[in-house]
Amino acid sequence: MPNIDLFPFAEYWPYYLGFTTLVLILLALDLGLFHRKAHTVEFREATLWCIAWVSLAMLFAWGLHSWASWKFAGDPRLASLPGWDAGRLANQVTLEYLTGYVIELSLSVDNLFVFVVVFQYFGVPHRFQHRVLFYGILGALIFRATFIAIGAALIQYQWVVVVFGLFLIFTGIKLMRSDMEKVEPEKNLVIRAFRRYVPVTTQLVGGHFLVRTNGVLFATPLLITVLFLEMTDIMFAIDSVPAIFAITRQPLVVFTSNIFAILGLRSMYFLLAGAITRFYLLKYGLAIVLMFVGLKMVLLNHLFGGHFPIHISLAFILTVILTSIVLSLYFSRKRGAPADDVAAPVEAEPHARS
Repeated sequence: MPNIDLFPFAEYWPYYLGFTTLVLILLALDLGLFHRKAHTVEFREATLWCIAWVSLAMLFAWGLHSWASWKFAGDPRLASLPGWDAGRLANQVTLEYLTGYVIELSLSVDNLFVFVVVFQYFGVPHRFQHRVLFYGILGALIFRATFIAIGAALIQYQWVVVVFGLFLIFTGIKLMRSDMEKVEPEKNLVIRAFRRYVPVTTQLVGGHFLVRTNGVLFATPLLITVLFLEMTDIMFAIDSVPAIFAITRQPLVVFTSNIFAILGLRSMYFLLAGAITRFYLLKYGLAIVLMFVGLKMVLLNHLFGGHFPIHISLAFILTVILTSIVLSLYFSRKRGAPADDVAAPVEAEPHARS
């Protein structure tokens, strides 16, 4: 892979704009058509949506490969490169997209643990959870785009690459020793500051985020839930964005793979929420992946002439993640762990903590 920006923003901004417009249209159809009425997302519906989002991501990979093959063939900047081959370069870009997608999707499992605990903490009924996740992920898309833009500017400096790599190695080691289910909204500084200046109702008011009572505007626990999910996603982005930059230096590839993974996150939650704690060994797999991509930035890329083989990276990451999932399920079944060891989402509208 040549060490140049294959998709310079000044030339490719219409593609960024077109992709963003497509994402907004998909989100508008999601909330305005398919989930216009608040309802409980059942297993079958969640499965169909998971298939739909993954299929879209794979369809985009095919489109990216076809488009890159055509675009690179006519790019005069690349024609003078030694060993130049448009098809091979398109293959490389597509594999980087798929690897980034797998990494982001895997790391997003952290978010699923948080979703389960936070919804229980704030007493969010199951039928409103999709609405909360929709706005939470809409905000996450904005934050991820910002982080990617910053990362693309910083990754040009070698010392930043090393710092990112060391940070990912440290994060992986820390993850192995951490409790993925430990969530304490009451200690979040942003939530505490918000409660200090904005009155919050003690219970849910239907699916509303804001209500007006006696001329005073109140936030509801649903809005607090969205706000907390946004704060946690910022923390997750600090890990996941550098991890994808360890795979590719192309901001367009980082952006599209990251966004597609986030879009499928809600469906994955509704598909797996009832048995999420069965995957108790997954955090070790994620930790190994983080340490691997960190080591790739710090050492492996240098040892392999500037870029560690992408097909080996993809194979290693998939193997580690799938192995940790299979072992989790095997040992959970061996220990007789129930499939619904996470409490089912409440259907009433209880008093939420304030």
